[in-house]
Amino acid sequence: MLNIPLADATFRDLRDYIYEKSGIFISDNKKYLIENRLSRILQEKDLKCFEDYLKIIKCCTNGNDLNRLFDAVTTNETYFYREPQQLEVFVGDIAKKLFEQKKGAKTIKIWSAACSTGEEPYTLSIMLAEKGFSPSQFEIYGSDLSEGVLSSAQKAVYNSYSIRNIPETCLKKYFAPEGQNYTLSPVIRKSVKFQKINLIDDKNVRSLRNMDVIFCRNVLIYFDVKSKQKVVSHLYDCLNPGGYLIIGSSESLHSITRAFRPNVLNKVITYQKV
Repeated sequence: MLNIPLADATFRDLRDYIYEKSGIFISDNKKYLIENRLSRILQEKDLKCFEDYLKIIKCCTNGNDLNRLFDAVTTNETYFYREPQQLEVFVGDIAKKLFEQKKGAKTIKIWSAACSTGEEPYTLSIMLAEKGFSPSQFEIYGSDLSEGVLSSAQKAVYNSYSIRNIPETCLKKYFAPEGQNYTLSPVIRKSVKFQKINLIDDKNVRSLRNMDVIFCRNVLIYFDVKSKQKVVSHLYDCLNPGGYLIIGSSESLHSITRAFRPNVLNKVITYQKV
């Protein structure tokens, strides 16, 4: 790989542009990461400097280059059954309570925000199915900023790393091995609807409303305080009264908002819209 230097001033311009468009804040100590990840794109485009790349990004009208930029700067670390304690509280406590409240008259609506390649929303569907709930009783939505990861999510083909935490019975029941990969069953695949959503764009977020549960786990870490407040405010507006927001177990809303009521269920903190 050719060594294309990223000047400090150009890095700041790139960082500011990424922040403006996505709310993702890149600290000074991540300059090397941006330089490394974007150098490959520069070579593919036969560009000699980051300044030319920045010009292309800012003039981009079809969105493809911007999508590629977001793909490059975000870390899509995800796998099935991630943070299982939270998932068990969702299925065993929250979902059970919501189904009882609906009394079969309505479906419960669940949104996996920033779902990457789909492991989280598909996990939720599998776990609800294992509890005996029919796909007709719930709606699951998965969203992400990146069209690339959403395309992978819709294909629902996963490697051994992604499926490593799935219980053996569920792996056999819901996945078909194909060489080194595993393809998710059509029943589970059809139970999740995917769409591109930028969490800091209120017009984008408005497309999903009346949610009963929103998972936004390990996402807020990418934002500064201002962007966190904006995102959490958008998520609050998307929830039904009494709806639940579930963030990563290492994350907190303590310094971001007082709008939610924290609940502790089996040592898991959830946030409820009051």
